This record gives sequence, structure tokens and C-alpha cells, in this order.
Amino acid sequence: MPTADLRPLPRAHFRSAPEDFIVDEIPAYSPSGKGEHLFVTIRKTGWTTLDAVRRIASALEVDARGAGFAGMKDKHAVTSQTLSFPLPIAKSPEEAVARAKGISGIEILGFSRHENKLKPGHLVGNRFRITLRGLDAEGASAIRAHLETIKKTGVPNAFGPQRFGRDGENPERALAFVRGETRGPKDRREQRLLFSALQSLLFNRVLEEREREGTWCSVLPGDLAKKHDTGGLFLVPADGPERIDAEERAIAGGISPTGPMFGAKMRWPEGAPKELEKRVLDASLGSLERLEGLRHLGEGTRRALRMMVSDLTTETLNEGKSGHSLAVCFVLPKGGYATTVLARACDLIETRGGAREDSPGADAAAPGDDDVANDD
Repeated sequence: MPTADLRPLPRAHFRSAPEDFIVDEIPAYSPSGKGEHLFVTIRKTGWTTLDAVRRIASALEVDARGAGFAGMKDKHAVTSQTLSFPLPIAKSPEEAVARAKGISGIEILGFSRHENKLKPGHLVGNRFRITLRGLDAEGASAIRAHLETIKKTGVPNAFGPQRFGRDGENPERALAFVRGETRGPKDRREQRLLFSALQSLLFNRVLEEREREGTWCSVLPGDLAKKHDTGGLFLVPADGPERIDAEERAIAGGISPTGPMFGAKMRWPEGAPKELEKRVLDASLGSLERLEGLRHLGEGTRRALRMMVSDLTTETLNEGKSGHSLAVCFVLPKGGYATTVLARACDLIETRGGAREDSPGADAAAPGDDDVANDD
């Protein structure tokens, strides 16, 4: 069974330039070629998704409030993704896009019409290419070995720190709001962000307990297991051949136990998994009833406790005086954080603009990419 900690880990520098963190969104479907929404696929550098949406909408001469996207991508990276904009049939897509082609830092890769706007979560996942720098030969070899283990076992599917606001204070604000200790923000979008941060915090706490138990990647009787290929959920029975089959499928990486994204309509597991989740909820909120009045912010769902990593490869880029550089490529499902993967293989040191910061970093797969549409 995989351990909860792969340390000791070699140190690695990353994000010294946007080109060191490349993310390509994998769309869930292609536009139909007709309809009143224009899908525009872009590659951007130095832009947040929201700023890119506003700038392109201005060039297209449409209202940015009608724009859509499947997930937000980081500013400090080279990222590609598809955006949608409302464009009446009477307007020419070619003429509209031509006005957006001169924006510095944004390249138009393609465009087509579709009947509906893009919504959060309308993606399969993201493909990453991340360059790790400042390694010696021993460190590079150790990282490759850790990544080989990750190929087989996956990683704990924790939410990264970027999920919790700039200063990491959103969960505490959300707890005070839900407990009735503060009135909370009036803006509905900010309320949703706080609620999402709270859901993520409680999920991480359940995951931490399962890691301590050594059961984050194995299924227990009463678990709600998730099928990685279809996303379907099923209850793991207490005994019999179906339980044995579930245990074998979990070992093979086909299914994983799930944890709670708490909400008034969330489906609960049974047995020991349910008792663990109730303990975490009671310790934080006191009662699920506190969430009843927040049904409009999120009804709740399940999220896999384990994230499987696909198409994982490494490439040594140079062996000069500055040490080894290692390009790590992999695919994650929506809602997955790239630094969650890398942090299991190395001690990440984020470098931006010459300033170094010991940090797990911010992923390009931010809230809105998640399988819970609160927005990654």
C-alpha cells in the first residue's frame, strides 16, 4: 500500500519563466459550427482567464458578462483554453475575431460557433508540461523514481492552497459565515467562493484522516467508490465477491474511494467512512443542518480521494553548469492540481521574476476546473 509520505525529497526550482509551466486544456466536446455563441481557443501568457475574457470581449464588441469558460488558468504560465462569447448570427465571426488578433500575450488558435455557452467543468482535463530546474544527477534520478511510483498508485487528490484565497483565509471566513458568527459577504459570487473554500477544506481534512489510516487509495466497506473511466459512483458492500472485486479494482487504479464536498444533498457513504466524515463535519460545523440554509450555494457532491495521473513522461533538458533540468509531462482530470503531483516527487521552490519562494505553488488548473462547478 502506498505510504502517505514519499520523503526525503530533492529540491527543485520551477516557474522561473512562464514557459516552465505549460498547460493545455482538453475540451469535453467540439463546437458544432452553428449557434449564437462563438467558441474561441486561445493561447495566453501573462493573462488571467478573467482578464483575457474581458479584453477579448471588448475586441469582439460583446458583453463579457455573457462569456463562458470551462476552467480558469493561471497568469504565470503559458496556457491554452477555449472561451465562449455571445455573438448574434448576423455578426461575422471572422470580422469579430480579426479585431482580437492583435492583443499582446494572447494568440487566437481557432474559433467556431456553438449553440450554448461554455460552462465551468466542461472539459476532460488538462495536459501539463512543467520544467524543474536546479537539480543534480542524484536529485533528477530520485524524482524520476518517485514519478514511477506515482504512475502506479496515483496521488492523494488534495485541493491546493490556491483554492483558499490569496492569504489562505477564505476557509476561516467561510466557517464564521456558516456558523452565523458573521453576516458574510453580500455578493453572491463571493459567497459561492467562500462556500467552495469551506467544502475544499473539509474534504482535505477527511483526506488527511484517510492518509493517516493508510486507506486513501483503498476502498472500505461502506465507501462510495468512483469509477475513473466513467465517473460513476457505487457503494462498496461489506462482504462477498463484489467487495473483493472492488478491492482488486482499487489496487489496479480503476476505482478510488471518494470524500465529501459537503452540501445539503450530498450522498453519504455508510459504515466507518460515514462515521469519519461525520466526525470531521461535527468538529468544524457542529451539524449538517447549518448547510441547509446555504443550499443555493452548493448542494454537495463526491470527489475521489485519489487522483490517477495519465501519460506521465520525463525528459532531461540539459546537464550544464546550472545543473540538470527535467521536463515532466502528464495529464490530469478536471479538478486536479499539478503541484499536488509534483509535491509528491520533489520539494518545490517557486521562482518568479527572480524572487524565490518555498511554496507548493499555484496550479494552472484552478477552481473552475473542478468536478464541482462553483465557478476551477
